[in-house]
Amino acid sequence: MTTGAEEGPVLYAEPGSSWWPVLWGPVFCAVGAGLEALTGPVHGLAWILVAVVLAGMTAAWVNARRKVCAVSVTPVYLHQGQDRLAVAKIARAADVDAPVSAKPLGGGWTVPRKTTEVPLELDDGTVVLAWARHPDGLIEVLQGLVAEKPR
Repeated sequence: MTTGAEEGPVLYAEPGSSWWPVLWGPVFCAVGAGLEALTGPVHGLAWILVAVVLAGMTAAWVNARRKVCAVSVTPVYLHQGQDRLAVAKIARAADVDAPVSAKPLGGGWTVPRKTTEVPLELDDGTVVLAWARHPDGLIEVLQGLVAEKPR
């Protein structure tokens, strides 16, 4: 995730997905071609085409996850998927009770799978749900930024 130079350094980041799943299709195709070689002639062009198609589809999936499920924190903003929340608006980042009606950040109906909710109280008293795969790291960074904020 890229942030502007005016935001400062990235203090915490989760990319949303790594690129290694793109290798699944080509590896499966290589195994299939190897098994086919044990029984007779190999259809090399077909295996290559299938490997390219599977890698392309997986690359599109990974790219989407890297946009929708990425988390980063700079001294100015908390980026969650497509949402950007000013750190100055965060009043508390720990020991916040989340009501059922709390809106998740990132643009989805719920927090992404395999992530943990991190309730944040904003300066207007509302509670929103941030999320991260490693919530303790996110909470630690946000608490430090909230503590440094002038009141």
